[in-house]
Amino acid sequence: MTISQIFNIANIFVLPFWALMILLPNWKVTRQIMESYLPFVALAGVYLYLFISSITPENAQALSNPQLADIARFFADEKAAATGWIHFLVMDLFVGRWIYWEGQKTGIWTIHSLALSLFAGPLGLLSHIFTYWIAKRFSGSSDEAVITEKAS
Repeated sequence: MTISQIFNIANIFVLPFWALMILLPNWKVTRQIMESYLPFVALAGVYLYLFISSITPENAQALSNPQLADIARFFADEKAAATGWIHFLVMDLFVGRWIYWEGQKTGIWTIHSLALSLFAGPLGLLSHIFTYWIAKRFSGSSDEAVITEKAS
């Protein structure tokens, strides 16, 4: 399998999980699927394979004391870029799953934060943190914010 094929399959692989969390967050099947760590194990396995196969002695030395120019040269390689992208996919999906479960637990609306996480993980996390703080402040709860209207 080529690096491009692995890259494309990984991109498609994560989409159903995002679609379920964003479009059908309260569906029993979504909850059951999102309870599993298997998607992360699969993606992390692909990441591990790419990571090991993309490290050369030169790359290892450059990454042991990272400088921006060295990182830029490292990611200029297709295999290294695919490795980095899979890293983003795994971590963004993991953060998205956390946001999803926080929304399920607290009743806080998460669709906007999940959509942001899909496209720019840290912005989705920041969005969820702000949403949580705002909901907590306006709900009057001193412990955990609970909003009665859940997204469906």
